[in-house]
Amino acid sequence: MIEIAKKAALSAGKIIMDNFRKLPADAVRKKAANDFLSFVDENSERAIIETIKSEYPDHAFHAEESGRSEHSNQYRWIIDPLDGTTNYIKGIPVFAVSIGLKKDDELVLGVIYDPVGKELFWAEKGKGAYLNDKPIRVTENEQLSDSFIGTGFPFKVKRLLPEYLATFQSVFNESLGIRRMGAAAVDLAYVAAGRFDGFWEIGLNPWDVAAGTVIIREAGGMVSDFWNKPYFLENHYMVATNGKIHQALCDKLQEHFPFFREVY
Repeated sequence: MIEIAKKAALSAGKIIMDNFRKLPADAVRKKAANDFLSFVDENSERAIIETIKSEYPDHAFHAEESGRSEHSNQYRWIIDPLDGTTNYIKGIPVFAVSIGLKKDDELVLGVIYDPVGKELFWAEKGKGAYLNDKPIRVTENEQLSDSFIGTGFPFKVKRLLPEYLATFQSVFNESLGIRRMGAAAVDLAYVAAGRFDGFWEIGLNPWDVAAGTVIIREAGGMVSDFWNKPYFLENHYMVATNGKIHQALCDKLQEHFPFFREVY
């Protein structure tokens, strides 16, 4: 299945790059505030699903643009065909394809493809994590003060912006630095590859994080919600780290989110 997932990601990546910085103005539609869609997202998603269906016609899907299929199967593919659409339509070269797989209720496979850098991050449960064909590991850094952290702005839930900005200030003051890439799949891949020591964001959906979760865990890292519980797919508060700074980062976030608050 990992080979099919890679093939699907590479196929989608070709569609994405064939149209990069070539989109006409009328090719972009607004789904919601600060949330955009183009025919590239749709064509990329179609290519991914068709590639997977050619081998596994009975598998179920949960994709960003086409939603959930009604197939009853123990396998469900979770797909973001173009994470970082706003970057993409603005010509900023930070975006990725994200393909995860659930078997029953467990995430077991993940592929993230950055078609600009031609970087294919992938992992299967119990088999380690890889960038192209080389194994990757999270960092060994044990101190938040020495950590380089990724984040994402809560652009879909602006009512939580004051609390988010307070967390930003807390982490910024205690860390080596913070970056906001604009594509959560890229952030998670970077944690797995040791480029970031950690990452946090509010308001992410399953298709944003399913693949990255598997890759980070197989690279030796940890993923949780802000309260160090395993409910990030349900409550949309996500923390991902090398494991060694996980509790320290959670503690900083809990200073401003001491208890769960509804996101959507």
